[in-house]
This record gives sequence, structure tokens and C-alpha cells, in this order.
Amino acid sequence: MENLALFGFEALWSPYYFTVLVILAAVYYSAGKHRKKWFKNSEEVSAKQKASFYGGLALLYILKGSPFDLLGHILFSVHMTQMALVYLVVSPLLIIGIPGWMWNLILLRSPVRRIFMFLTQPILALILFNGIFSFYHTPLIFDIVKTNPAYHAAATSLIFFTSICMWWPLFRKRGDSGEMSSLMKMGYIFANGVLLTPACALIIFAKDPLYAAYSDPASWMSAMALCVPGATLSGLSLSGPEVFTSIPLTEDQQLGGILMKIIQEAVYGTILGCVFFKWVRIEREKDKRELQAILSEKGHRI
Repeated sequence: MENLALFGFEALWSPYYFTVLVILAAVYYSAGKHRKKWFKNSEEVSAKQKASFYGGLALLYILKGSPFDLLGHILFSVHMTQMALVYLVVSPLLIIGIPGWMWNLILLRSPVRRIFMFLTQPILALILFNGIFSFYHTPLIFDIVKTNPAYHAAATSLIFFTSICMWWPLFRKRGDSGEMSSLMKMGYIFANGVLLTPACALIIFAKDPLYAAYSDPASWMSAMALCVPGATLSGLSLSGPEVFTSIPLTEDQQLGGILMKIIQEAVYGTILGCVFFKWVRIEREKDKRELQAILSEKGHRI
């Protein structure tokens, strides 16, 4: 993989992307530091929220701005790992990291708020994210999007937005409708895992390479143009991903589907466990209060 150096510093480390993320971090820091002066009725940003937000930005840069992103155009398995971590880990980290008053500023305009609240309805959010993600990975759509910068930017931005909508009901209240119950959250997480399975299965059990963006030299070079400057790419003579890896295309493709499923199950399983144990704790506290009330009526103290 040391041959990746021939693509140059800009392709490997994405300095412009890094600059954008640094600006976002600076805006977040300034908003939190000067919140009393700039924003009324704003609570302090907790250490947990700061760690979540900055951690999300750092992971986003590793996945989309470091050599990992370039590898994602060479190995389909890396691409699927990248997709899983961005939409299943980065998105919830950012949602948790941004406090409620910041979200209110982002969604300040009434029409935007109404649209967002509509799109974050649990059932609709489930269908949108999993449907668009699966649709994106159908071979015809994938090859078109992967070889066109405008389509690629639009598609990945749309999936990221729908991932925010999908995670929102688990971590934020939905206006007047409040927060989902713990049982509803557990069902919601389970449904997410089920809906993403067909796309993973299609990739895992395919007997031949599905995507021209990894198997056809001309399409692959067009896909590489998404992260490598044109001047650098035009000076290279490459036949395809096999120049950089000895992993057969079909095996790499199957590995990508497996990794996607493993990461998905790990993330959903972790969150499911947290929701379950929180629900158990709440139920125990509820039972304890009810018992105390009954004993209090009989003149006893616990």
C-alpha cells in the first residue's frame, strides 16, 4: 500500500476537507464558550457532548479525509467499512454532541423545522435511510454515482442526512410528541437491523463482481477522480485496483458486505443493550417508588 504515495499529498490527506472540519470545530467551541453572551436560555455544553462532537469530527476526517478514503476507492471492503462507520457511528456522535439549543438554532426557521420533524417520524425515517442506502448499492446506481462527482456528492449527502433523521428518534425528543419509550426504541433498533440485511446479503452472496467502479479499468479511473486531483491522475497509467492489492474482487466484495453487517450488528447491539439496561433501571425505580407508597400508606418506612 506504500504505492498510494504516488497519488500525492492532497489525495491522501484532503487539506480542504480538514480545513472545513476545523472551522466547524471552531464554531462549535466559540458557540459554547460565548453562549451566555450570544444565546439566551442556553445550558452549558457538557464534557460528554464535547467529547462526542469532537470525536465525531475526528472520526469523520479519518474516514473521509485520510488515506482511508483513498483506500475506499481501491478496496470495496474499505468502502463498506467507511459507509458503516460514517452513517452508523459518526451521525449519532454528532447528534449527541450538539446540545438542544444549538439544534434549535440550526432548525430555527419554521418550515425547516416542520420538514425535519416530518422526516424524523420513526417509520418514515427507517424507510428513508435503509431504502436509500440499499438503493445506492444497487450496481446500476452505484456505478453511475461513483463515477460522477456531482451525483456522488448529492447521494452521500442525502444518505448522511437520512442517517441523522434515522438516529434522531433514539436520542432526541420530537417536539410535542416527546421521546419514544424504551420498548419502542428497542423495536426501532431491531427493525433497522432487519431492513439493512437484504442489501448486505446481496453483496455477500454475489458470485461475481457487481460494480464496474471496481472491476472495469475505465470506470475505476473515473471513480478515482472523486478523490485524486485531475492533474495527478492524468499523469498515471493504472490498469485497476489490482495494482495496489492482491485480494480478488469477488472476495473483497463479499468481505465488504460481511464487515458492513458486523459493524451494523455491533453498533445496534451496543445501543440496544444501553436502552435495555436503562429501561430495566427505570422499571426497578418505578417498582421501588410504588412499594414505598404502599408501605407508607400502612404507616411503615423503608
